[in-house]
Amino acid sequence: MEDFLVYSLTYNVATRFPGPGDDFRPILGLDTSSSSTSTYVKIPDMYIIALQEVKAQPQNMVWDTLFDDPWTAKVKDALAPFSFVKIHTLRMQGLVTSLYLKRSHLVYLRDVETLWTRRGFGGMWGNKGAVSIRLVLHGCSLCIVNCHLTPHDHMLKERISDYQEILHGQTFSYQETSNILFHDYVFWMGDFNFRLNGNTTSDEIVDGVSNGKCSELLKEDQLLQVRMSGEAFSELHELPITFPPTYKFETGVDNYDSKRRPAWTDRILYHVNASAYDNVTLKVEGNNYKAHMPFRCSDHRPVTASFQIRVFRPTTLKLVDFVNVPLWYTGESNKVFFKVVPTLETSPDDWIAIFKADFTSIDDYVAYVYATLPHIDAEEEGRVSTDESSGERSVTFSENSINFDGSYVLMYFAHASRSIYGMSNVFESASRGLAAGADL
Repeated sequence: MEDFLVYSLTYNVATRFPGPGDDFRPILGLDTSSSSTSTYVKIPDMYIIALQEVKAQPQNMVWDTLFDDPWTAKVKDALAPFSFVKIHTLRMQGLVTSLYLKRSHLVYLRDVETLWTRRGFGGMWGNKGAVSIRLVLHGCSLCIVNCHLTPHDHMLKERISDYQEILHGQTFSYQETSNILFHDYVFWMGDFNFRLNGNTTSDEIVDGVSNGKCSELLKEDQLLQVRMSGEAFSELHELPITFPPTYKFETGVDNYDSKRRPAWTDRILYHVNASAYDNVTLKVEGNNYKAHMPFRCSDHRPVTASFQIRVFRPTTLKLVDFVNVPLWYTGESNKVFFKVVPTLETSPDDWIAIFKADFTSIDDYVAYVYATLPHIDAEEEGRVSTDESSGERSVTFSENSINFDGSYVLMYFAHASRSIYGMSNVFESASRGLAAGADL
């Protein structure tokens, strides 16, 4: 087993957009003292970004189907210098979850599946509810849940009902991990909207926070109470809360809104099935559970935590091994050779995609062809051939696949399981005339 560091962030952005000068590195746990990546002490292996109340008007939804929403784009740009690739974004109205993985881990990504639960207006609307992404990394299953539960102080029973509906209403297709809590690791975060019980006024809560009495106030925290009573979320754990309430602030300043009772609405919970495997004990160690108070563009404050989990050591066996890709000629058809492990189940809908070498999202492919026989007529471009004696296969990309000189890479995607089975070396593409001139 080896360590794998997960960084999680939850933020209710209150339909606001990030400012052009906003620096996202502090809330991503990145050192801002230098622009050099060499000064960063420990870069996570994976980022989980869970947003709520991302602006969801029709024109925004149409735009976001074609491009990343402004928040996701900002995070992606901040992580790009550290070789992170966005592997998935799931959106249900204002709920947006994005996962970013270090490039070196991409070929160990398996079995991605998504589900969602609508809880707004009696389950008819997705302004409240949860979105979930499950996946397997280095042989361990993870489930990430981003929720936005029923608001208001007096709606505790509805929040408990939200939890039960999400937990029991989401059923994944993988039998061993059909339930959220059946996964090896679970990270459940979001705007839980749990408030403080009792009759404490807004001013009294603010005074308590100012006088360092957060621990006393937390005794009335509804989420802590329902976890203790077993009514909801009792299967999950939470790191000690050492930060002030994250809701509700006046936008742009550090003052709490006097019309609302401050509360710890924004939380990150976790769960591990430690004995999921024989002779192996899984574990999770959480650290740095905190709110980022200087980030003032919403009436909430972002909350983050780091989790070190244990995963299986990477195997040296390559499921799909690309033969070294030589120089690619721009504007011409080019053939790619690769080998597939004999025991690997492939599908006629598996595909091989071309990416720019510095790609930051698996959605940003330049071109693709289907990778497995039988698929199309041998006379058509994008055809596949197989050398039965060597186990080597080849695909041909058309002359229009790459139109610009530069550095590129290939990846093999399994259609059915949404897994990545292989990645090629970085190769150069150039027009034949320029390539010939370079050899002189």
